[in-house]
Amino acid sequence: MSEILHQADQQQFICVVDGKLSRLAYRQLDASTVEAYSTQVPSELRGQGIAHRLARHLYDWSQAQGLTIIPTCSYIDVWLRRNAK
Repeated sequence: MSEILHQADQQQFICVVDGKLSRLAYRQLDASTVEAYSTQVPSELRGQGIAHRLARHLYDWSQAQGLTIIPTCSYIDVWLRRNAK
């Protein structure tokens, strides 16, 4: 499985599989809060756990930084309810 990369300057986590880009975009709202607003995985790559891995990287990063995630993306909202510790 391809590596997840954090592009902090673009406020996103990305994964490239078979030349196709998947991404989870966020924006820093203030010093302690990020909004996760978009998760995009090409239809031909869905069902492979890519969105889950992107969400896990966002969550782990936010925990390490002491940030709260505000999920305005429906996928991240559900993911957090099911997976956040």
